[in-house]
Amino acid sequence: MGVYIRGDGEHLGDWGPVRKRTSFSRYELTSIRPRNRDLSLLELLLVLITVSLLQVSSVKAGGMMSLAIDDLGSLWMWGNCPQQSSSSEAEFSLVSSHIPLPVWNFHGHTVVKVACGNEHVVALVSAGETHTGDDLVCYSWGNNSHGQLGLGDSDSRLRPEVVETFNQESPWSVYEVACGAFHTALLAHKKRPSDTLVSVCWTFGLGENGQLGHGTTKSASLPEPVNGLPQNVFLISIDCGLFHTSVVSSAGEVWSWGMEKGLGLCPDASFTGTDAGDAVSPLLISCDGIYGPKFPGPLQVACGAAHTVLAADDGYKLWSWGRGRSGVLGNGKTIDSFIPSIVLWPPLSEDFKEERVDAVEKNEEKDPKGITEMEKKLSTAMEEMKLLCSKLSTVEQYVSILHGLIFGKPFEERDIPISLQNSGTFEIAKEWENMLESADRSKLLGLEMFYRNMLAGVKDKLMKRRIQEIIKECLNSTQETSQK
Repeated sequence: MGVYIRGDGEHLGDWGPVRKRTSFSRYELTSIRPRNRDLSLLELLLVLITVSLLQVSSVKAGGMMSLAIDDLGSLWMWGNCPQQSSSSEAEFSLVSSHIPLPVWNFHGHTVVKVACGNEHVVALVSAGETHTGDDLVCYSWGNNSHGQLGLGDSDSRLRPEVVETFNQESPWSVYEVACGAFHTALLAHKKRPSDTLVSVCWTFGLGENGQLGHGTTKSASLPEPVNGLPQNVFLISIDCGLFHTSVVSSAGEVWSWGMEKGLGLCPDASFTGTDAGDAVSPLLISCDGIYGPKFPGPLQVACGAAHTVLAADDGYKLWSWGRGRSGVLGNGKTIDSFIPSIVLWPPLSEDFKEERVDAVEKNEEKDPKGITEMEKKLSTAMEEMKLLCSKLSTVEQYVSILHGLIFGKPFEERDIPISLQNSGTFEIAKEWENMLESADRSKLLGLEMFYRNMLAGVKDKLMKRRIQEIIKECLNSTQETSQK
């Protein structure tokens, strides 16, 4: 504990342990009040200076709330947050805060990691005053209607409670946390030293879309290991979308599971066959091209509601996949991509703009009319290129949907016929024959089912039209007879 004393020796108040320089969190400052008098101008100035030294070290957002950890390890919340209460019997509710408010419960400890879902929060907090090695304890609070707090029941909590699987005495050391809308995912490794550092992914909460990766669609109110991940891997990053989860290993392997085969909220995804629908166990996401099948130099994985982004190659490259609306995949298109596509990073357009501005500035004095004409031509060319990109995006979307309907899987670059790749021409009869020759039994059965359904649909439509014609002829004949 620290004591605040004026120059004349009068005791003003005290506060919790000061862990760094002379600064301390704002909620610790609230106890620095004089006894039966107001703060002097000098004392107020000291308080303001101290508060201004506070820095944010990390932030998180989810649902309708925001979280921040300051450089002293204090946690702040704002938005639609669980109401803080000292009573364990108070009814759970969310309150709206327009400014950051401190979470009082971790006073004297250091909050290291935090994540939040729609209405729940999970934090990794030091057992002691400061974070030292494998001492993190997992706390959770908020809405618990699906067991997303990992406390063994479905009762909501107003105050943080320890997730006993990862308490101070646990053999597991938890080091990463992520939250979906109604589920939670953690990464942990054994505390005791071993020859190889391996980790385990734990999940709990809502499981109806397979987002827990337990091999079923059942929910879980206690942490359970994900079913299907290799044992001898070290997982470095994890994140959750609304209803899907993704992890990446230090070796560059990426797994996803949950809604729409681990893609997330993608209702337009067209999958057929036995592997259609949600993925209840991890699916390995391969990197195509010269880098595959593993992603080089992985750093972090992040999930949106319906897409996933991976930072790799030590930060020099980005991959993305999932729903492509609004250009969230960053690959220059707005169509869905069911396999990883390279994000256009760094943005070449910005470099082009800089070079263009430099060239214009250098030649502006020489020939203003020529520059204006060049600007017009360049603008026209850019508009044409934009139109072509839009048309290409539409064609690719059509091809992907059609290919999915016929073959039961998304269109990939390796599906482009060899003759088209080599010569730019496409001999449809020859390619069709080659495709049939190379197809296995399941693919042939899928083709048979597709064309059988398509033919049946055509016959049905022809039959309906013929019936309409017959009815029309009968009505006309009846009218003519009655007129006679």
